[in-house]
Amino acid sequence: MNSNRRNFLKSAAALAVPWVIPASVLGRDGAVAANSRLGLGVIGLGNRNTSNLGHFLKQEDVRCVTVCDCFADRRARGKKMVDEHYGNSDCVATRFHEEIFARKDIDAVLIGTGDRWHAVLSMLAARAGKDVYCEKPFTLTIGEGRMLVETMSRYGTVWQCGTQRRSNSAYRFVAEGVKGGMIGRLRTITMSFGGWGGNGVPTPEPAPDPEVFDYDRWLGQAPWAPYSKVRVALWRNNWDTSAGPVVDMGPHYLDIAQWAHNSELSGPVEFEGEATWPEPGGFANVPFVVNVQARYADGVRIVMNSGDKGVRFDGDEGWVRISDGGDITAEPVSILRTRAAPRVDWTNMNDHVRNFLDCIKSRRLTASHPELAQRCHTAAHCANLCLRLGRKLHWDPANERFVNDDTANRFLSRVMRVPWNA
Repeated sequence: MNSNRRNFLKSAAALAVPWVIPASVLGRDGAVAANSRLGLGVIGLGNRNTSNLGHFLKQEDVRCVTVCDCFADRRARGKKMVDEHYGNSDCVATRFHEEIFARKDIDAVLIGTGDRWHAVLSMLAARAGKDVYCEKPFTLTIGEGRMLVETMSRYGTVWQCGTQRRSNSAYRFVAEGVKGGMIGRLRTITMSFGGWGGNGVPTPEPAPDPEVFDYDRWLGQAPWAPYSKVRVALWRNNWDTSAGPVVDMGPHYLDIAQWAHNSELSGPVEFEGEATWPEPGGFANVPFVVNVQARYADGVRIVMNSGDKGVRFDGDEGWVRISDGGDITAEPVSILRTRAAPRVDWTNMNDHVRNFLDCIKSRRLTASHPELAQRCHTAAHCANLCLRLGRKLHWDPANERFVNDDTANRFLSRVMRVPWNA
């Protein structure tokens, strides 16, 4: 009895002492409470996604808890970056994306791997109950993109494509201005995505230890091929692992083009063009220099070429162009005198990241939601296919099929290598 009485008195005394809890834990003084932060996992730590991670770390309502990559040195670099930001050593580094999807403390994943993994990982994340911010190009084929759209809808996933120009005030100024009659009736859109190159012979070599570089996992859904440094370094230049410059940069500008044209949920109906191809005998087999002419059902033309990066809109009362650096020029110049044109270059990510995080909380569609991303990527894939087949193609945007063209329709999807499929 005396023992019980002493324990009771100790407990009462403890309750009487006021606890000092940091305001940050409770979410006061402008801070975000710890239990209100979104748990983030990062998959892919190359240059682009490492930059993305830096933008996410600036958000006070995010807590990055794990990083993943097939390269050991990238995993270590990512963990160091996260740990230094938070001042601890809590970040877990792994090469297994399955571990990230199994964690209950992760609300969202940031995906910035090679192109062949973007849609697959997005769909696996959705099935695991995670929201997704995914770099572009998000799909290797038109059919794979449609699978992603349907999967995100089925699971109610908040998904954002890394076409960050959609949230850029300078690009918004141009797109909304053109749509509102800034240059009169729109006639032609010209989008240029710069030069391209790089080739070599992929001589087979012994694959590294998977702990150092997991080549099989890195290759993902792509057909099996022997390891070589050339194959890994120039993966963007081969159909098996990417789709070259048209699909790499094209979606950025096609997104803005279709925004201004008010065809964001549709696309051109006709594609034809010509290209300069890499020398035969090497690893590269995608077009390097391109000139594609596409046409919408209303007669508006869109030109895709390898000029200096940017988008130009020509109308019957003038033209306006935005460069990749956010510089806006126009003719007549009076177009810009009556409107305050902002200058924000493509590297500005904060608004796009913020839109994604806010949509996680509201469960609304993101600025670059799946259907928008699918449509701008589809136009890029159609352009690539007209070059690959060497002839004009007629496209049905409503049904996402080429018109009376079985050969072209066979390229709409492809078999994914097991077990790295969605």
